[in-house]
Amino acid sequence: MKGAIESQCVVAGGEIGDVADIIKGVKEGKGFDFVVACVGEVTGDKIIRGNNINPNDAIIGLRSSGIHSNGIALARKVLFKEWGGKFGPYERPEGLDRELIHEVLEPTRIYVKPLKEVTKEYQVKGAVHITGDAYLKFGRLAKFSKGIGFELSKFRPQPIFDVVQEAAADFGGITDEEMLKTFNMGWGFALVVDGKDHDGVLQVLERSMVESEVIGRATKIPGIVVHYKSKKLVLK
Repeated sequence: MKGAIESQCVVAGGEIGDVADIIKGVKEGKGFDFVVACVGEVTGDKIIRGNNINPNDAIIGLRSSGIHSNGIALARKVLFKEWGGKFGPYERPEGLDRELIHEVLEPTRIYVKPLKEVTKEYQVKGAVHITGDAYLKFGRLAKFSKGIGFELSKFRPQPIFDVVQEAAADFGGITDEEMLKTFNMGWGFALVVDGKDHDGVLQVLERSMVESEVIGRATKIPGIVVHYKSKKLVLK
């Protein structure tokens, strides 16, 4: 229950999850499926709605701890021999400083506390948890701030992402665009704040012991544009 404590959430109920195939284990009858849900209350003025985002508002990325849970089904298929992949769980592919299984199972970083600290001092116009669909999720903010697009230009993916993409080359490959639509590529969470506030927000996050930096900006051109490996990609 460390995750519940870290996120300051009470585990109030559960639901049927769709991840049983991932955590049931390799051997028949082994593993478990444990999914929880929480219910909370927030006043209307505290809701981060994604509206009032303007061109040149800053996008601040909060560092991920690694692969997290997004894209894990794809990663295991190309990484682990048990699912038809390339490596044994305790192999150490080039670029990693520990066994593969420990790298992939690094716990997902939880951003509740640092986010709450930022909102005490600054207005957060948009918040994006970079999980499933990865950077495509920025498109959801455009539903609330019409005509706004996003341009992302700074990525620092951990070595595990290179290992995934290189291993996938033996199975048809994963394009850079698909990597950005599937994996967090180094940033587990993103905040959209007024351009003049970004230095102050970075200072709050530093006090909260979260590595962060400005990774992009809002634009007046709809869509999600990514600059990655000297290429300009438009995510769709």
